[in-house]
Amino acid sequence: MTQPAIKDFLASEFDGFEVQIDADHERADIVLNRPPLNVIAMSQREVLRQVFEALDAHDDVRVIVLRAEGEHFSSGGDIKGFLEASPEHVSKLAWNVAAPARCEKPVIVANRGYTFGVGFELSLACDFRLASETTRYALPEQNLGQIPGSGGSARLQKIIGITRTKHMVMRAKRITGAQALEWGIATECVPDDQLEAATRSLVEELRRFSPLAQRTAKKLINDNEDSPLSVAIEMEGHCYSRLRSSNDFREGVEAFHAKRKAVFRGE
Repeated sequence: MTQPAIKDFLASEFDGFEVQIDADHERADIVLNRPPLNVIAMSQREVLRQVFEALDAHDDVRVIVLRAEGEHFSSGGDIKGFLEASPEHVSKLAWNVAAPARCEKPVIVANRGYTFGVGFELSLACDFRLASETTRYALPEQNLGQIPGSGGSARLQKIIGITRTKHMVMRAKRITGAQALEWGIATECVPDDQLEAATRSLVEELRRFSPLAQRTAKKLINDNEDSPLSVAIEMEGHCYSRLRSSNDFREGVEAFHAKRKAVFRGE
């Protein structure tokens, strides 16, 4: 998709969410906006995937933020939609929800209030989870005679281990933002009235770094999730070697010695 086509697509009206682009701060926001609980419809997931892909290809965007209007991030999916969806549609749920992880650019999610079901699964696919103290994370599918179907239990187990994952999935237990920070799910946990400021601060922090080094680090870390240590070290060495020939690395070294701020261009 060309840049004009991408911009036209992102200027569209979307069901259940909206897209905001701040080119001056190289930031794009995907804002869940179906109050009061921001329920995520089945059809919405595929369009969300398309939006993440479009923002990843957008020249004016360095950092993507997923957030929501109101006191709750999302209470989860449209329950009735599960019974109405075709098997083919359901088979694509995990792929669509994994879109933030596939983005080359860093993706931040700002959570507050209920962050349940697919809302939690989308958050787990992001790179940085900023939680308000009001946040309640849960995978409550056992209450429906089901299990998480979009990567929730799998991603969670990688982060917190088998015992805590069974506690959350098999008992449908909720945990707070503070507990999520303690367990390694949340990157930060802040007072509710500081969530937006914490998000802005992280966006500006990430913008300081080389886009090329950020893309490389994200892909390397994601790809090495299941690799043996020896393979992970080997891959890190290859990526390090490639970055040594980049203009951004030269700029970083020269700026360091000149005691000035580096200006990275992603090259």
